Amino acid sequence: MYHDQIRNIIASHGRLSVDIVELKDDSDLYDAGLTSLITVNLLLAIEDHFDVEFPDELLSRRTFQSIGALAEAVEDLVE
Repeated sequence: MYHDQIRNIIASHGRLSVDIVELKDDSDLYDAGLTSLITVNLLLAIEDHFDVEFPDELLSRRTFQSIGALAEAVEDLVE
């Protein structure tokens, strides 16, 4: 549901080494060049875009592993 919005945020804030159009929803974002600094930038952009705040338990590598994982996290936070 939120996949396209997450893709747009990654495209504008992600600075990945792989073009976002080449990534599937389950592609590993860390393999695509995601770093801890970029993760923080994405976190802030996602929180701002969806007007949510990630709780500490979602601040993990698993949450930011893929577009699908991020979309799931956002879906849980928005509901």
